[in-house]
Amino acid sequence: MKFGIVVFPGSNCDRDMQDALESELGKEVVMLWHKDKDISMLSTDDCIVLPGGFSYGDYLRCGAIARFSPMMESVIDFAKRGGKVLGVCNGFQILCESGLLPGALLPNAQQQFVCKNVYITAKEGTTLTIPVAHGEGRYYAEDSVLDELEANGQVTFKYCDEKGNIEPMSNPNGAMRNIAGIRNKENNVFGMMPHPERAISSVLGNIDGIQVFKLLGLN
Repeated sequence: MKFGIVVFPGSNCDRDMQDALESELGKEVVMLWHKDKDISMLSTDDCIVLPGGFSYGDYLRCGAIARFSPMMESVIDFAKRGGKVLGVCNGFQILCESGLLPGALLPNAQQQFVCKNVYITAKEGTTLTIPVAHGEGRYYAEDSVLDELEANGQVTFKYCDEKGNIEPMSNPNGAMRNIAGIRNKENNVFGMMPHPERAISSVLGNIDGIQVFKLLGLN
């Protein structure tokens, strides 16, 4: 699987993602400039990543301007054709703004930027330690949408404690139902607030991020 990483003005995790994929996972990576539209070097067997950061300065709403960039036109078409798309942090916000994923990311409940390691759990019961760094990471959707996500198994990760218990004290931003990540019905578009690319090197003392890519089928 080849990876394309979209670079927006204000991105600050694009090179982190590139290094993690190339140096740690041994993947081929192509950097995709936000003003371009050409993704002919990628097939629908590949994956496009929308990295974390502050695209376009996070003016209006996080991801609201990036959603209209020329490259996002190609990314949306790519996703509709079955190509895999991963949005991390700001990338998750862009996916929701573009309609590729339901819901929205709102300001953290405590109205403060949060930057720390958190525990997340997957539906398979795996508990992982992954860093978060965001000021607007509180996932929100109407109850009917949340019920559908839960019923379809589209909630990929939830915030939890170190033993995997899903409880309010382990929720770093007030996300509804402790949701840290979701996918679309077709299982090819994934969004999450935690940063797996920051937990993928033994030098950093944490390689749990590798499991994130495996659990999402992006390996």
